[in-house]
Amino acid sequence: MKIQLSLRFSLTIFILAAVSLIGINCAQPTNRVPVRTPLPPPIDPQIVQDQDDMTWDDYNPIPGENWADPTLVPPRQLKIALVAIDFPDQPFVITLHKHLDPFGNPQINPVPREKVPQFYADFYNSPSEVNHGQTINGYWMEQSRGKIGIAKIDAFGPYRMPKNLWEYGLNEYGQRNSTPTAEPAAGRMERDCDALWREDAGDIRRNYDAVLRMYAGYDETGVWQEFGEMKFQNKDDIPPEWGNPNPDKPRWVPTRYVEWTSWKAGAQQWGLASMRQGENSGTITHELGHYAFRTGDNNNNPYVQPYRRVGSGPWDMMDRGCFNGPGGPHSRWKVPAVAGAAMPAGLMLRQKLNFEFVSEDQVLYLNRNGLAESGLAVANVTARTVEPGPDSLAGVIVRLDGEAPQDRTPPDDPATNPLSPGNPTYNFYSLEVVQRIGYDSFCPDNGVLIAKNKDREGRTGGPNGFNCFNWVIDAHPEDINVIDYLQPKTGKPVMRTIADYRQLNDALFHAGTNSYSKCEWVDEHNRLHFYVIDLQKDAQGILSYTLGVRSLDGMEPQTRGVALVSPATIEVKGAFAMYTFTLKNTGTAGAADASLHPQDANAYLNWDIYRLSISVDSPGWSVQLQNELAAVKFGDAKTVPVYVTRESGSASSATVTLKATSESDPTKTTTATFTVK
Repeated sequence: MKIQLSLRFSLTIFILAAVSLIGINCAQPTNRVPVRTPLPPPIDPQIVQDQDDMTWDDYNPIPGENWADPTLVPPRQLKIALVAIDFPDQPFVITLHKHLDPFGNPQINPVPREKVPQFYADFYNSPSEVNHGQTINGYWMEQSRGKIGIAKIDAFGPYRMPKNLWEYGLNEYGQRNSTPTAEPAAGRMERDCDALWREDAGDIRRNYDAVLRMYAGYDETGVWQEFGEMKFQNKDDIPPEWGNPNPDKPRWVPTRYVEWTSWKAGAQQWGLASMRQGENSGTITHELGHYAFRTGDNNNNPYVQPYRRVGSGPWDMMDRGCFNGPGGPHSRWKVPAVAGAAMPAGLMLRQKLNFEFVSEDQVLYLNRNGLAESGLAVANVTARTVEPGPDSLAGVIVRLDGEAPQDRTPPDDPATNPLSPGNPTYNFYSLEVVQRIGYDSFCPDNGVLIAKNKDREGRTGGPNGFNCFNWVIDAHPEDINVIDYLQPKTGKPVMRTIADYRQLNDALFHAGTNSYSKCEWVDEHNRLHFYVIDLQKDAQGILSYTLGVRSLDGMEPQTRGVALVSPATIEVKGAFAMYTFTLKNTGTAGAADASLHPQDANAYLNWDIYRLSISVDSPGWSVQLQNELAAVKFGDAKTVPVYVTRESGSASSATVTLKATSESDPTKTTTATFTVK
């Protein structure tokens, strides 16, 4: 079960509930229970906001940080040349009158042609009202925590290309013979573009870390669907103004993912990691990831059967998280690029470690086999957008160590199982926390992200396989059952396929009961159990979670034990009667061999995790725990609140029983009872 609601509406509901909770907050000298009252709200409700419903109002700045501030100087500074080019048949969209071109652009007043190069250099890297203060420098500064930024973008041009746009744009994905002439399209634009630049500015390419070829028109990736199957019922419905200028030619062309799109949409170019980008492109940060860090894509082909589930979806910039931003993926046709891909997701932990954005001492490294001998581990992990505090971490890594195969997941057939992660060649699990602040503002949820990862990139194998290095564990693997779009003539809903990246919108794990998500994940094959135990927010609202992991096997050095102390009084919290039990870890710590894990993890091993359950013996009475998991250090104690309500006419008293069982040793269990009136 899950909630798919507007975040603003959902927050209103839970704020009202919180106000009710704090209305009366004093100990009462009685055990009287309120009548006909609801039970308390969840401590960590899953509130999924769909990309289509997001606006710029959903942006939440990082408290105390402005990584887009151009006065910040990182140790590594990239310098980019922006070379702006247009074509005999395609002027810069931004030079046209507002909403004048067939695609409905531009969205702002026109910019003179001679000012276009500097306009785009500023749009991408200087905070302004037009770009809502967001820059590609700000993205990389935020992800690297100030280690790398875009120092400068030098603008060159504009230059008029020697060929029409379609002569370059139709040179891909089976389109070469769709030209208006008898000649097939030939050649990529980079050679002609760079020749014009050299003729004007000299051979200065070596002065730049990257060259961004900003071309007039569109990235086909942002228009092929919106101005193809979403606009026309079938390829025969395409009108002349959207078709080939040669009336004897078909009005449609093949495209990358499906059989057809309109000629005008297909004649555009596909943005590539060679750093060529159309005026609607918001994926420059993604292409810089390829260019600067030599990393590949992590995304599938969501349109071709057999369907294959995406790898990391909206949670990582190297997957379709590069499409995050106001309005969702179907708004990526807008010029300038202030919708759709305007605010890409942050980078997942694997990438941040590989790029050296997170230091190894900020991460807890564990071994699967080591956990079988050392006992379980518990750690606090802070939202990935900020630096973790002294008592927290940026994430947890659990390596699948031991003899080959490291990943012991049995192979399955991806042709029949669209949720298959493909070849079982994953090397480690990662746990991290996502909070909707900074560039993660346009992620669909807050919570805990669990993923299997590969040390090296590799294909998933099977039909319609793809390059994959992050495989997010989906807390809701069932179909999200959301409409993608309505067919243009019939209005018939077209549902998001099981391969759509937005199927992972509800993938995050949450703490506590009734969250509409899950608080744990068990990998039977790799003998690991992961726990989302609790959550906290600091004075600035930064989110962190208490996370745990244990082996399903092995003998550990600790002696496990548990005790419960019954409450003495009732506390009335608004509409709820709350009783507080005390949970004690009566076990004894045992030092584990420091070599069992990649680092000495003993500081994280002095815990036990307890599973709690509650019952009441009288009809008409209800009891609830807000959390069925608790982590307690050896020798420490933790309070466990129990909420009680009753119906009118029920018995005047009842007995409440709380049970606590060690997850490490289920033979260590205890109960405590309390009579309520």
